[in-house]
Amino acid sequence: MDCFAQRLKKIPPYLFAELDELKQKTKGEVIDFGEGGPDSATPKPIVQAMIKALQNSEYHRYPTYQGMIAARVAVADWYQGRFGVKLDPAKEVCMLIGSKEGVGHLIWGVVGYGDKIGIPDPSYPIYRNQALLSGAVPSILPLLETNDYLPDLSRLRNQKIKLICINYPNNPTAAVAPLSFYKELVALAQREGFYVLNDNVYSEIYFDSPPPSILQVNGAKECCVEFHSLSKTFNMAGWRIGFVVGNKNLITAMLKIKQNTDSGPFSAIQETAIFALRKTGSFAKSIRTLYRRRRDTLVTGLQRTGWNIKKPAATFFVWAKIKDKIDSITFTRQLLAKTKIMVAPGIGFGKYGEGFIRFALVVPESKIKQAIMRLNRWH
Repeated sequence: MDCFAQRLKKIPPYLFAELDELKQKTKGEVIDFGEGGPDSATPKPIVQAMIKALQNSEYHRYPTYQGMIAARVAVADWYQGRFGVKLDPAKEVCMLIGSKEGVGHLIWGVVGYGDKIGIPDPSYPIYRNQALLSGAVPSILPLLETNDYLPDLSRLRNQKIKLICINYPNNPTAAVAPLSFYKELVALAQREGFYVLNDNVYSEIYFDSPPPSILQVNGAKECCVEFHSLSKTFNMAGWRIGFVVGNKNLITAMLKIKQNTDSGPFSAIQETAIFALRKTGSFAKSIRTLYRRRRDTLVTGLQRTGWNIKKPAATFFVWAKIKDKIDSITFTRQLLAKTKIMVAPGIGFGKYGEGFIRFALVVPESKIKQAIMRLNRWH
């Protein structure tokens, strides 16, 4: 008897699980640019703050679902300082066990069977997969190089979409949305009556101007929420701590799912998050410097081997158009077989990712130089 629920048949195999299986079958040292998880250690002062927080026995109890009020205040203070956005910690901030669970819970809380949801393509697979699991109908928004990987908002007019998911700075394309785009999107959402989820977890991994928040737009809190994660900003991926801010009704809908699924983040981790957010400047700057060096080494090396590629302005991803006239899965397999270099095939992020591959800057600079040498020998 088949034990799987019918809804699971809608979900394709998870991209990174497939990549990991492919890597395990490869003999020799693989230089892995595939999965986008930070490889560096969490800054020592943050670790020390966690050790101190663990001594507080009050934090060993069940946490509240929405998160400690002190943590929500720290988030609100950080948003005020970083984006100039004022938030009510009591109603417009919620702490999360990483932003991924929050995105999934919000989608389930807002859309259901038959509702239309705008999904960018290419994109992080969680948006489309959670939409399918909820019974919603994805309305695909192509992200094309010719439009700087921003969706054509005219496709949203008169479509009766209930929610749109966006992600800027973007995974996998590394595109950054200007404030003018957010203004146009918020105005359209207000006219058409849909909500906006912006996954802004890469906002602090930038190399030029700091990316904006959609909540900087007047009236955005009437229809928008924005997600953040400490995973990228502070190399805290395994800690599972993030937050969502913005429209209080959307946060309430998300919380109703969350309250019946899991709990709030471990209070000691929330206490540590307060420390990290208060000290963001020094930690985030050093992490950006690390990724800038890696970005410059990889992109310069790829350009020398004949790739027509630009340096991304944000994220720790490099989105590269395949030179050879083959599909991205075949190219990824050939690259791994010939050079023992692992990348993420563009098709894994959606139909419009075909013809591209994604490098994640999560390997040391010395390994990046080795990868460039291997690519030179291959071609």
